[in-house]
Amino acid sequence: MGRVIALVSGKGGVGKTTITANLGIALAKRGLSVCLLDADIAMANLSLLLNMQNSPITLHDVLLGEATPNDAIYDGPGGVKFMPSGLSLENYRRVDSERLQVVVDALKPQFDFVLLDCAAGIEKNVLAAISASDEVLLITMPTSPSIADVLKAKITAQRLGAKPIGVIINFVREEKGEIRKDDVMKMLELPVIATVPYDDEVRRSFMQETIMPVMVRKPGTPAAIAIQRAAAKLAGLPVKIEEEKNFLGGFLSSLLSIFKKKQPKKIEEEQA
Repeated sequence: MGRVIALVSGKGGVGKTTITANLGIALAKRGLSVCLLDADIAMANLSLLLNMQNSPITLHDVLLGEATPNDAIYDGPGGVKFMPSGLSLENYRRVDSERLQVVVDALKPQFDFVLLDCAAGIEKNVLAAISASDEVLLITMPTSPSIADVLKAKITAQRLGAKPIGVIINFVREEKGEIRKDDVMKMLELPVIATVPYDDEVRRSFMQETIMPVMVRKPGTPAAIAIQRAAAKLAGLPVKIEEEKNFLGGFLSSLLSIFKKKQPKKIEEEQA
């Protein structure tokens, strides 16, 4: 049986969906079977980040009893499987989010990890997603308002019987006024699984002609490496940073090639 983890933020705008997508891909790259489920039933956008917004059958159809869970599972980037939520507001009004438990129960035996990308806040759909999960991973920024909101999410998860397992601190800039990692752990009484630095390459992933998560497009960037470390911790695997080495190796190779190109010219000048 796999692990079902809800990624919850309390506050919107902390990069939760981006973390969900890239964390899932990082786990899949380590040989684990992973299904990403867009549990933001009202304002789904995980499919946009994965460039899979045209999926014909969605979680909405499953919750309405018009399709089976396996009908709505697709091959996503980087080796993940993906169950999108619908973009139709008409279907959203008819959906019963309390049936999400049945969907999760169907996915759990098929995968090592099922990651639920939850909506912001603690409204009905979020409560249903948390209730359907075994564990909760909290996503926050290193700011007081964000941490206050994620603390509420932690308390809510505990009341619903889901176990908070840790925190990912996103958009870390190392600026004055940011709440430090040790202080976050004390306030939330949870381990920090990763501190993910602010990384322009993550933002650029949304701005390409073909949208692609940074873990696929540029896995050697600082944010992607931090997410890979988080994946290793969650899976209990050794931390491998092959992508980081490849990134550095490519950089060094480029320098070496430039040097080699310049070297003959220098020799010719000396002979002349």
